[in-house]
Amino acid sequence: MEKPSNLLLKVSRRLFDNDDQQAKFIDALVNPKPFLPCILWCKNKPEDSPFMVENSTLWQPQFVDRLQLGQKPGQHPLHQQGYFYCLDFSSVFAASILLTINQSIPLVLDMCAAPGGKSVFAWQALQPDLLISNEVIGKRLGMLISNLKRCQIKPSGVVNRDSSIFAEMFPLSSNLVLVDAPCTGQSLLAKGEKAPGCFHSTSINKSANRQKRIIANSGQVVAPQGYLAYMTCTYSPEENEQVCEWFLEKFPQFQAVEVPHLLQYQSHLTTIPCYRMFPQDGLGAGAFTVLFKNTDEGERKEIDLDAISSMYIYKDMEIKNLGLTH
Repeated sequence: MEKPSNLLLKVSRRLFDNDDQQAKFIDALVNPKPFLPCILWCKNKPEDSPFMVENSTLWQPQFVDRLQLGQKPGQHPLHQQGYFYCLDFSSVFAASILLTINQSIPLVLDMCAAPGGKSVFAWQALQPDLLISNEVIGKRLGMLISNLKRCQIKPSGVVNRDSSIFAEMFPLSSNLVLVDAPCTGQSLLAKGEKAPGCFHSTSINKSANRQKRIIANSGQVVAPQGYLAYMTCTYSPEENEQVCEWFLEKFPQFQAVEVPHLLQYQSHLTTIPCYRMFPQDGLGAGAFTVLFKNTDEGERKEIDLDAISSMYIYKDMEIKNLGLTH
């Protein structure tokens, strides 16, 4: 067994009081085991699935399948034809908070969209009139556009702007803003990948400050009675519960929404309704997720479609068919 670093030991003690849980968490990162492959169907699932499918979890949406180990869905012809999107089951866990939303969501803005999994999930789960997928890091745009195009996600548009631009130009306009926040990526270790410096306090604090800036900008874009979904693929409380506590203090009009199907995953590190998946549970590499609602009354501000259209670097839509106003 590889020896865990002192920084990993420190994080494990902050996450778990129980020695046994600490040991299982550390083992999941130091000696990673494979997780079941997972696919999100973008088109109607064939009656005879070409894959060996595992039993669903109670909260797993019908358009998601977990497959048996050893299968390689990314190499199947249906993948190239855009029938499904491959993703970690932790991403399904995080995005499943969207299944709690029981109102029409005409406009979805995915603020940190690449490579596109959460955008595809939101499109499939909520069927918005318009999906805007934003990615600020230029080198990640190609993968995002390729995935949306392959899976025929429309009406959709891809934008490459800082979150502050949306807060300034389109306040109170979006029914749902997704923030799959850039983070230290500690869960990569549970997949057997590298994440240098991910447990170092400097990296964690830098990441947390960036997350606070993004979630603050994103909160300003959410329409009255709209939603803000915040999620990460990391474990540090500074990047998760503490960001949520900071956000609610700065934006008291927001409340965290209880997600009934995830109650067993409630974080024990806060009283805010927010949810964690850990790698030792065997379902996925790990995730944190929370759904906020803007409780303010009032009308959603109409988004200026001409202004947003000038930003698109990729789009697949017919504006005249959108249920949104110019």
